[in-house]
Amino acid sequence: MTIKTNPGNFFEDFRMGQELIHATPRTVTAGDVALYTGLFGVRFAINSSAEFARGMGLPEAPLDDFLAFHFVFGKTVPDISLNAVANLGYAQGRFGVPIYPGDTVSTTSTVIGLRQNKDGKSGVVYVRSIGVNQTGAMVLDYCRWVMVRKQNEAAAAPEPVTPTLPGVVAAGDLQVPDTLHVAGYNTALAGSPYLWDDYVVGEKIDHVDAMTIEEAEHMIATRLYQNTAKVHFDAMMQKASRFGRRLIYGGHIISLARSLSFNGLANAFKVVAINGGRHVSPTFAGHTIYAWSEVLGKMEIPGRSDVGALRLRTVATKDKACADFPFKDAEGNYDPSVALDFDYTVLMPRR
Repeated sequence: MTIKTNPGNFFEDFRMGQELIHATPRTVTAGDVALYTGLFGVRFAINSSAEFARGMGLPEAPLDDFLAFHFVFGKTVPDISLNAVANLGYAQGRFGVPIYPGDTVSTTSTVIGLRQNKDGKSGVVYVRSIGVNQTGAMVLDYCRWVMVRKQNEAAAAPEPVTPTLPGVVAAGDLQVPDTLHVAGYNTALAGSPYLWDDYVVGEKIDHVDAMTIEEAEHMIATRLYQNTAKVHFDAMMQKASRFGRRLIYGGHIISLARSLSFNGLANAFKVVAINGGRHVSPTFAGHTIYAWSEVLGKMEIPGRSDVGALRLRTVATKDKACADFPFKDAEGNYDPSVALDFDYTVLMPRR
């Protein structure tokens, strides 16, 4: 019998500087956008209305930035995290040109760090992944790290390399679409009167609403991005795991948190950077997700007086409302309800 299937890479298969060209290029359709809206209920006006987007100088409504993220991310899974224990975090993420229906997205990755865990059964792989459209223009450039199982526990550990990644993407590195303007921005249609000038550093916002995760929804969503990680789909395999059931893809929680954040941040019309992020604890079907956000910083965009940037921390919790902003205790330990701690930067019109 010949073996032509791909078992995915295990920790010992990765090498520093290794370059990975990921299959399969994905042409985005209006159906992808509709399904994403049905799964997460995103309501940002620029992504929902072609007329609203054209009023801001764009040719049509672009994809939600995290749908773009998922398409870029999903390409990497068969080569990087098919045998993952868990996806751990993100840093140094920059969004480039918007994606529109009809665009084709492809992704490549480079291994930038490796560190075997003390138990010798797994290790952490750090990669930088770059997604481009059909013209080669960057749509997303980001780093992530993921814990991957070893197939052969006796395999020698690599020399440990942990990359130094910046804590925040600088204002000068943020990409604003060349044609974007907000002179006629309609706050009533966007859903909120509050603009960049109205937010203050340290302000916390309880997004009030909540969404319960259904088993079928998270699997449909993950298949939409062609993410093939076994921990999300293979119930038989997961019975033998420490959780005994399928894990929710961490990006699913990111999208839910972004959607929930509309209530309080409706004019945060574009995500331009992922400064950092951590999946604090696993989520499962049946969990109800809540979210709150804190304004970590305000930045002026070089050469622009019409839009500004807000650096936000959005915290998603499971089965716990966020009126008291659950986060960390005095010793720095996360509240047991916290599922996601996500640091990112958005654009918002200025007065």
